[in-house]
Amino acid sequence: MPALVTLTTDFGLSDPFVGVMKGVILARLPEATIVDLTHGIPPQDLMAGCFWLSVSHGAFPAGTVHVAVVDPGVGTARRALVARAGGHLFVAPDNGLLGPLLHDPASELRTIAPETLQRLGLSRSATFDGRDVFAPVGAELAAGRLRLEDVGPEARPVVSSALPPARISPQKVVGVVAVIDRFGNIISNIPAAALTMAHLEAPLVCVGKQQLGLSRTYGEAGPMEYLALINSFGHVEVARASGDAASALGVISGTAVVVVETPPQGTN
Repeated sequence: MPALVTLTTDFGLSDPFVGVMKGVILARLPEATIVDLTHGIPPQDLMAGCFWLSVSHGAFPAGTVHVAVVDPGVGTARRALVARAGGHLFVAPDNGLLGPLLHDPASELRTIAPETLQRLGLSRSATFDGRDVFAPVGAELAAGRLRLEDVGPEARPVVSSALPPARISPQKVVGVVAVIDRFGNIISNIPAAALTMAHLEAPLVCVGKQQLGLSRTYGEAGPMEYLALINSFGHVEVARASGDAASALGVISGTAVVVVETPPQGTN
């Protein structure tokens, strides 16, 4: 399989940070295919980075190396990690960014040892581990010159996950807004499976001042009407047809999203 590396960051595209990371990868592995998963994670938004990485990596073939850099703790004592999960490799800081990926009991996790950086001839600044650590280590993993077993000692994450799990109880699921996409759609951390586990036959999604039954498509709402659905990533989402649901409802990352059973008609 050709060497495939994805990049997920909060760097945006106005500055050269992403380009520099790509240059580092290509200098070590000219034949690499680099895919920008996203560089639009809101600055320092670990929950959004964790969510998009966890729901998106499965679109890529096994063996892909995913380099993820949302790193407000850069330059501190926080560790740099490499993980293997679901047949993929992940290179990221130890700040919860890998989140649900490590819940798989078959996953493996190692700390990138200082000796590994020295062996690769890397020097490290205090403010750009994306360039100095994560990109070159990702390139060496993709090239097959560095094995997970040689990265460093086995580890457990200091921060288990930046994305909290939804809380499930009979006929109720409590979650949070994990991501607000560029359309203003409100994407929760509630997977569709949680509704089944809570025995919700007619789910009612509650966020802000809205209480919404589930629709199947965006087209089921009229202009500027709100709707709730299970989105293409299998999570509960609230949208506004031809509008921005998050801004209109005053919803931000971390706002509560609750799903309950729709009351029978004629009850309050």
